Amino acid sequence: MSLMISVVVPSYNDAVMLEQCLDALGRQTRPADEIVVVDNCSTDATVEVARATGARVVTESLRGIPGATAAGFDAAVGDVLGRLDADSIPPADWVERVERAFADAPRLDALSGPGRFYGGTAIIRWYAERLHMPMYYRFVAWVLGHDVLYGSNLAIRASAWRVLREHVHRDISDVTDDLDLTINLQPGMGVRFDPTLEVGVSARPFESWARNNRAVRMARDTALINRREQPFLERRRAWVASRRERADAPR
Repeated sequence: MSLMISVVVPSYNDAVMLEQCLDALGRQTRPADEIVVVDNCSTDATVEVARATGARVVTESLRGIPGATAAGFDAAVGDVLGRLDADSIPPADWVERVERAFADAPRLDALSGPGRFYGGTAIIRWYAERLHMPMYYRFVAWVLGHDVLYGSNLAIRASAWRVLREHVHRDISDVTDDLDLTINLQPGMGVRFDPTLEVGVSARPFESWARNNRAVRMARDTALINRREQPFLERRRAWVASRRERADAPR
């Protein structure tokens, strides 16, 4: 089954890294059907870089990744909506693998994979890959009862986004958008974290304690906002029940 694949890349003053990301997308074995760059009010060459590669530019005036990501997903026209950061460098078969995963699994709604960090020191990369990110992949999955989504490397069906857009906190700029999206995946949705679906990601968020601590605070606040709306134990129970129903349903 042929699927139309859109790739959304939010960017704020990240023209240099955005150019690397778009160059990698231009060398895919299966090209994306459209690339949507969301300019989050940049003052650098973000827009020029995006247009030079043929990407469609969408402007989001509300600063913050949650709003920029949501604006890109809203604007995209594909059956499957990929999501990369401006500093993501996808391997040449990334779009091809994304399409194949969704074509082979009609009940798959969301797919994600890890980052292979570049830049920084060897110690920083080790910390990011072996300690910080596995805590997210494993601990959050255990709390919620389902796999997680990582914002630098994910894809969702457009039909799933049309449901999720009513639940995510797109207007709160300091929400961690991938954690917020993960928490608000609805029971019964098919979600998979594939550890072999890697993309290159800059290690710059881990290069200072200030940036790292800010990311931790944002994750904490994202969890608290969502917990007030529905306790995590209730969310986990709903997912466990949905998996049982899914397993018992006739194929």
